Amino acid sequence: MKIARTIGNVTLARFHPAMEASNLRCVELVDTIERIHEQPLGGETIVAWDLCGTGIGDLVGLAEGPESAQPFLPDIKPLDASIVALLDHIELN
Repeated sequence: MKIARTIGNVTLARFHPAMEASNLRCVELVDTIERIHEQPLGGETIVAWDLCGTGIGDLVGLAEGPESAQPFLPDIKPLDASIVALLDHIELN
């Protein structure tokens, strides 16, 4: 799982039938924890399916690869990333 921040919404004009009713967000990966409060983060930008109802600016947990589609089984979704957690607080010792 990676940490990211939502920076926008994605709207599809044409889509695969499996993507019906999708809620897609544009997220920016946190590349180093020291820069977590900077805006913009400067990390890679990814489109992810939002499973948590996030808003712009929220810190989120991002699943990538085959794990991103696990919540939809037995349905098959053409996903590479999904938002699986809304992060309220991060504390490092």
